[in-house]
Amino acid sequence: MARSASIERITKETQIKLSLEIDGKGEAQICTSVPFLDHMLDLFARHGLFNLKVEAHGDIDIDFHHTVEDIGIVLGTAFKEALGDKCGIRRYGQATVPMDETLASVATDLSGRPYLVYNVQLPKVKIGDFDVELVREFFQGFVNHCGANLHINVMYGDNVHHILEACFKAAARALDMATQMDSRIEGVMSTKGKL
Repeated sequence: MARSASIERITKETQIKLSLEIDGKGEAQICTSVPFLDHMLDLFARHGLFNLKVEAHGDIDIDFHHTVEDIGIVLGTAFKEALGDKCGIRRYGQATVPMDETLASVATDLSGRPYLVYNVQLPKVKIGDFDVELVREFFQGFVNHCGANLHINVMYGDNVHHILEACFKAAARALDMATQMDSRIEGVMSTKGKL
């Protein structure tokens, strides 16, 4: 059975269409009107081996906040829907990714309990027109709607682009590990019998 989802979210601030295939090949078609986020989602799909399509329009004349946060919400919702009852998945995943001078580590638990730990020290700067603090909003929206526990830790790094790229790549690889099926698992990986 294909583990996939197509989600559409329309608000007064954003219009988002997103489709996700967990068992993909890392193919992406991304158009969010936020160039830096397009780049991050493209490499997220590639390094997680997820097939991902995103088309988003938002009130970017104000700023990118609503668009970035809402895409995180929709991506989290898509993961939750695509995983269904989570039978047979590994549940936990982790990855540590270097990006030149930067080292980032991400651990995740697809427990159904949303929690974000974001130990990423960044100056209040922009990459192009993108406010780097919005990455935290993206991941907060993701965990809240996926029901994931996500710990993002940057051990060191100087270049802000490298730091955020390492975070997205590590998140993708950790989620790829956590969503993989394991034939040894009967039901769900929980003593409760439910995730």
